[in-house]
Amino acid sequence: MRRSSKKSSSSSAAAATAGDVQVNEKQNRKRKGVSTNLTSRKAQCGPTRGVSKEIERIDQLFCTYADSSSSVIDPEGIEMLCSHLEVPHTDVRILMLAWKMGCEKQGYFTLDEWRTGLKALRADSISKLKKAFPELVQEVTRPSNFQDFYPYAFRYCLTEDKKKCIEIPVACELLNLVLGLQFHPQVDKLINYLKVMIDYTFG
Repeated sequence: MRRSSKKSSSSSAAAATAGDVQVNEKQNRKRKGVSTNLTSRKAQCGPTRGVSKEIERIDQLFCTYADSSSSVIDPEGIEMLCSHLEVPHTDVRILMLAWKMGCEKQGYFTLDEWRTGLKALRADSISKLKKAFPELVQEVTRPSNFQDFYPYAFRYCLTEDKKKCIEIPVACELLNLVLGLQFHPQVDKLINYLKVMIDYTFG
């Protein structure tokens, strides 16, 4: 009888130990599952938070140059922006930036336009915007994009809503600005011809 009681007690102890092991394994599996879920949530939420922070920085940069009353970046704000970018306001890269933003009115950047352009350029600071210029120039000068940029440059310079053409002196400046680097000899000849036509017509 004593032997059987010892056997039963040892069996009970073994069963209890096995039960503890199973419980521990279940707890470990649960912990691993919780850890995996948290990791996946972080991976999913991380980019969203990053984009939100990026937009926040882009908006803060916009407020640096925007007029407080109109809530847009006006010509004065653009001049300040150009000063910080260390480029003249007549630089073709500013026109390229306006194209990238999809700006509709010459000399004015809205918040939505600003967000569109700077988010696409991955630039939420002046230093990043400076670094983005070479890539922007390459993008615009691709034939497929240049076909869109060239007419945009002339539409953008229409100062009145219903205006359909621009003055010849302005056209000459735009031709030199947009095409001068790539086709300098041809542009010079065309500009000289247009100037002769002005003298002939109005002289």
